[in-house]
Amino acid sequence: MARENTKTPLILDIKGNSLDDGPGIRSVVFFKGCPLSCVWCHNPESKQPGPEISFDKNECVDCGTCMDVCPENALDRKNVFFIDRTRCTLCGECAANCPSGALSMVGHTMTVDEIVRTVEKDRPFFKNSGGGVTLSGGEPTLYMDFLSDLLKQLKAENIHTLLETCGLFEFASFEKKVLPYIDTIYYDIKFLDPDTHRKFCGVKNDRILENFIRLHGLCPDTGVELLARTPLIPDITATEKNLTAIADFLNHQGIAHARLLAYNPLWHEKNKKIGTSDKFKNNKEMREWICTEKLETLHSIFRERKINTG
Repeated sequence: MARENTKTPLILDIKGNSLDDGPGIRSVVFFKGCPLSCVWCHNPESKQPGPEISFDKNECVDCGTCMDVCPENALDRKNVFFIDRTRCTLCGECAANCPSGALSMVGHTMTVDEIVRTVEKDRPFFKNSGGGVTLSGGEPTLYMDFLSDLLKQLKAENIHTLLETCGLFEFASFEKKVLPYIDTIYYDIKFLDPDTHRKFCGVKNDRILENFIRLHGLCPDTGVELLARTPLIPDITATEKNLTAIADFLNHQGIAHARLLAYNPLWHEKNKKIGTSDKFKNNKEMREWICTEKLETLHSIFRERKINTG
């Protein structure tokens, strides 16, 4: 099980005007760091809790400024990822002096007050659309105390709160510090089989499933909405065997609503920016959207068990 990190998290970004991360128009706060290591991660820059440097080749103007200021001589056009990350000390000089923004630091510290002040600018959108703030990542529950303080302030401001989580957390701490201050939980269930989960996500899922069952039992009495979600990854999670197992599990829990998340192949480009090799770069299925016919078949697995995925 992942140990809770009590330090202040790094924030990847705060994205406003989101229509895809909960009801209404939302501001999404992305935390850096995750206890899982999913091979398809749509936000690979969120996996590691520490800072990183991103290089976007398409934005580079080849001025050479970054190479002139780098004290470790870690930048070289001959390098496939441009940055030699075995030499880079993350001093940030290259990013600070890059005129085009091709180089940038990934992850920055923000206090709870700073986050609240930032999202409060979107309050008119929340009010008019039934939106609010979504906490995503990465995995926000790695920083349970920080997360709790943030949720308390958002609730004090009467802002709807939604947590997107992988479910790998210490339940007693979550129940005490998070559950009283959250309105909605989007809970990822990627696999039922523990060994398959470990193969593709780095850890087994016994605690994830156990936490979901316990939350499902508590949420009706707390008024918290709990929604199970499964990302559709070609030939990995998006198989009839895996989705049938998940649908049967949810059906057994008496769950009538779930969400199947559409696959987005654009994550491959993000790996290049942070210097991560892409093991699926030559996999045709992993580089394309799932066709409509296939999606209909996958959704029908849930509908056959009276689970609405709309």
